[in-house]
Amino acid sequence: MNDGVAISSAEDSRSKEPRVAAPTSPTRSRRYLPAGILLLVLAAGGVLWWSASGTVAMHYTTTPVTRGAVARAVTATGTINPVLTIIVGTYVSGVIQELYCDYNTEVTKGQICAKIDPRPYQTIVDQDKAILAVAKAQIEKDRANLEYAKVNYERNALLAQQKSIALDTADLTKSVYHQAQAQILVDEATVQQREAELATAQVNLGYTDIISPVDGTVVSRNVTQGQTVAASFQTPTLFLIATDLTKMQVDTNVSESDIGGIKENNLASFTVDAYPGRPFEGSVVQVRQAPQTIQNVVTFDVVVGVANRDLLLKPGMTATTRIVTERRDNVLRVPDQALRYVPADAAAGAPQPTAGAGGRQGQVWVLADGRPVRVAVTLGLDDDNFTEIVGGDLKPGAQVILSEQSGGAGRSTVAAPRL
Repeated sequence: MNDGVAISSAEDSRSKEPRVAAPTSPTRSRRYLPAGILLLVLAAGGVLWWSASGTVAMHYTTTPVTRGAVARAVTATGTINPVLTIIVGTYVSGVIQELYCDYNTEVTKGQICAKIDPRPYQTIVDQDKAILAVAKAQIEKDRANLEYAKVNYERNALLAQQKSIALDTADLTKSVYHQAQAQILVDEATVQQREAELATAQVNLGYTDIISPVDGTVVSRNVTQGQTVAASFQTPTLFLIATDLTKMQVDTNVSESDIGGIKENNLASFTVDAYPGRPFEGSVVQVRQAPQTIQNVVTFDVVVGVANRDLLLKPGMTATTRIVTERRDNVLRVPDQALRYVPADAAAGAPQPTAGAGGRQGQVWVLADGRPVRVAVTLGLDDDNFTEIVGGDLKPGAQVILSEQSGGAGRSTVAAPRL
């Protein structure tokens, strides 16, 4: 009985002790670690394979085909000048006594702009007048002598017929009479000479008044009051007068390689630094035949006429001129960039533009259903920005591709799978 009790107590004590889970074996844990790493590697490889074999987004920059003007032009630099500029100089030398005109003075024909000291020339005029008066008095004296010689000759001729005097005396009076007649001719020539000298002196005196020969505006004054001007060898320039500043011209220098396409009445436009945002319109009025060679470069002067009603253009301004040599209006056109574009996958085998029977042959790529489609076209006039399309299956509004970019965005972009 005691043994039974002891056994029961031992069992009760074991049942009351807490149960602890058996620890995991280290060998079993290491068995599952390589399997997890393998799964991660396989998952990463799958992602890379899917990315490489999947669809890559390609973005295309497009622009619509439009109708408009295509104009081929020649660009040249020139100088703005008045259509007609009069150089006012002086024929005589002297000291500038008075100035009546200055820059921007509006003058009329015959108006005095300056005056040279007239006293030296007035003295010459007075001297020539006195010399002329002496010559006229001398001719009157010789005419009186002629009358006496004539009467004396006629009387002696009558006496000689009556044999009252010697023939030699009659011949002598005849000679004196003829000499008196000749002297009158000499005196008349002398009077004319003195009159011419007086007229010359008066002309020189008149040249002391520097007058404007035309109506216009003084654009340059090269003399000051009190200055001495000398006209011995070369006429000095005192004033420059522009006849009409509302009409100007641009003298441009066009190279010989571009001169062949320029004709009179070609439209032209130009800009000046003073008004960079305002273009001025004009037309070619003259293509001068005189070449100019500067540093072995041959250029020709092309004159562009322009209206200047607002007087914005000033003489001497530098103008960047664009002369239109050929123009087509309301034609189908595409940007030149569209003609240069070729998809990356098709660049190696893409045909190059060629010259055919109907014109230059080219190609553009049109975006259709998210894919570039090649369209063959016939090219016309090119102005370096747009090219005229004269043939081909291309309609206004079609989206031609200008460039492509992977993952980028352009002016008009459409995502498409890579071809």
